[in-house]
Amino acid sequence: MREQSEAVGPTRALWVPFALGRPLGSAEDPEFQKDVMRQAFGLLANATEPTIADYEGPMPEEAGPGQWACPLNLGPFVDDTLTGRLLAEVGRLKTWSAQTRAARGRTMFGVSGARPDQIDDVARALASIADADSITDAPAGDVEWAFDMPLLIRHLADDVRTFYHEAIAAQPGSAAPNHDALNDWVFGGTALGDTLQAVADRLTAADDPMASLVRGLVIPEGRYQGGSAF
Repeated sequence: MREQSEAVGPTRALWVPFALGRPLGSAEDPEFQKDVMRQAFGLLANATEPTIADYEGPMPEEAGPGQWACPLNLGPFVDDTLTGRLLAEVGRLKTWSAQTRAARGRTMFGVSGARPDQIDDVARALASIADADSITDAPAGDVEWAFDMPLLIRHLADDVRTFYHEAIAAQPGSAAPNHDALNDWVFGGTALGDTLQAVADRLTAADDPMASLVRGLVIPEGRYQGGSAF
């Protein structure tokens, strides 16, 4: 996420506009991937001050916003609450996400401290932030969270997004949606998008510098309905 790199200010970063989950570009193309690595390591020699460099080279085949449509039918909701909608959406994606984990033999889910079988707990915790009285009290549940609040909110959002991305990765076809296509889908009407917007509103209402930083890490720049995410 370029906006996250800009906020954190690493000494060197290489911005690669590839599909989420493919930071080295095309799968099964080692020469392409090595070129990305060479450009990244090249910053060790060339960057004399904090730098975010743009990847220079051909783009891998990806489906853009106008070319990709999510093949997963999320269907109508029975429970119209934010928590109910998010849990229902998660339930419909579980089979797809499990297929990706089985095929890869691994998962990126779990940075919050939750196990993959605790996705419902993570989704419930994320949705509860929108109505929470405090952004410093940890959400209720059986998970041993790996972070304190409010930083935990960022990792709850990361885990739920990872779950969705792994579900999308099981879709038919070889062209992966790019960054904008995924965000168009998430923020174009999913319960996850509505949840992230509501959580961002709660962080804004906290009127706290740390909460503002977390908001920028939870929602991509340009996607927050309340203005700039950062």
